[in-house]
Amino acid sequence: MSFAILGGILLNIGAYLTYKGKIYQAVTVYLFADMCWIFMAYEKSDYIGAFFIITGTTFGFLAYRKMRNGEMKKTLNKEENDL
Repeated sequence: MSFAILGGILLNIGAYLTYKGKIYQAVTVYLFADMCWIFMAYEKSDYIGAFFIITGTTFGFLAYRKMRNGEMKKTLNKEENDL
């Protein structure tokens, strides 16, 4: 199984978890999918692509940590965001 296939499967699982409202679990799965694409880019000697994927994954992980710690000051409920 290639990293592209594994990353695609993880992407589908993450999308399903997002649909079910399990945001934190979905983000974790998305980060693992990103790792697959980093390995895939590295295997193909696409170092610029790997750099951009790593940069995006790093920002995604930092946002996940900020969201998990409650530092975002946002919720998924529209009414609570308008206050």
